Amino acid sequence: MNNIRNLTDDLYYIGVSDRKIALFENVYPVKDGMSYNSYFLNDDKTVLFDTVDKSCSGQFFDNLDAVLNSRTLDYLVINHLEPDHSALIKDVIQKFPNLKIVCNQKAKQMLYQFFEFENDIEDNFHIVKEGDSIVVGKHTLTFYMAPMVHWPEAMVTYDSFNKTLFSADAFGSFGAINGNIFDLEVDFIERVSEYRRYYSNIVGKYGMQVNMLLNKAKNLDIKMICPLHGLVIKDNIGLLLNKYELWANYTPERDSVLILYASVYGGTQNAVEILAGELSKLGVKNIKMHDVSHINSSFVISDIFEYSKIVFASTTYNNSIFVKMENIINDVIHHNIQNRKIAIIENGSWACCCGDLIRDSLSKLKNITFIEGKINIKSSLKKSQKEDIENLAKELV
Repeated sequence: MNNIRNLTDDLYYIGVSDRKIALFENVYPVKDGMSYNSYFLNDDKTVLFDTVDKSCSGQFFDNLDAVLNSRTLDYLVINHLEPDHSALIKDVIQKFPNLKIVCNQKAKQMLYQFFEFENDIEDNFHIVKEGDSIVVGKHTLTFYMAPMVHWPEAMVTYDSFNKTLFSADAFGSFGAINGNIFDLEVDFIERVSEYRRYYSNIVGKYGMQVNMLLNKAKNLDIKMICPLHGLVIKDNIGLLLNKYELWANYTPERDSVLILYASVYGGTQNAVEILAGELSKLGVKNIKMHDVSHINSSFVISDIFEYSKIVFASTTYNNSIFVKMENIINDVIHHNIQNRKIAIIENGSWACCCGDLIRDSLSKLKNITFIEGKINIKSSLKKSQKEDIENLAKELV
């Protein structure tokens, strides 16, 4: 049975949701599942925008057959070749051997990396470059390259008739579609945290490239955004563009303190609990704390994109940084975090060295301000160090 939705008179949502998936890309927890969005345009020519994950092939082809209603498929537009969107491309081509494959040159190259085709499909390709267009009836589709948002072959498609941007992985989110497909049908503000977590972990490293795409989007009259994951955006386009501009420039959204700690026997945890209390006394609101041993790093990366000041507090372990904290720090570096104020608390019963190692690692990042003088704890915080904690709190505010 098909499950299709009209977005306009001739544009249809034919995507699917997977609520069984636990880890997206085998790393990011998705307790609310994941949507794989595909769209179909029914004009003089028929157009399919991307496919879905292999796990959802049955529902997808039911949907595609329903919207085609015995017509053939004329165009397949490939905005992004990651397998959660491209897994069924070979099946679509086999089903409609005369269709035109609309993609850029890099996507064509990568298509052959993922698939081996029994028949020669060279004549099927319609290769597009920046600003190229095709007319499919009353709709004109124009293509804009979006390399490294977040793969090198990525592009977006703009429909000037519906004023719709098919945005590939940009403006997407974790989470399944629960009947409500438009942002105006849900409490979108509650969803922003998952848009941030998706952006920061999936696209976050590539701020410069995202800015290039945003500059292109500013020149388009966009009334609807159709991403490859998450809700179709109509009411919150301005809000989402504003968030993307902050995130792409690594500009904190919240002037507050995020405390990340790794504690084995409680000494380090006690120190940061006292620090959080001192920060509160000084009027700091929305303080957030994470025990890095008990949280997936994707949530930490998301919070670091949101917060302006970060405290890293760790015990020394095996003459190095506690392994869970070290993993978080490596992830922070890989995501190119910038423009943050950082404080360090180190703990060690003997040969304490993790503070310098943390600073050396985070010094690789751009525009990072370190609060001078780390707090050194030997097993547990002493009464004589209370003033050090108070002074650190003052420095953070």
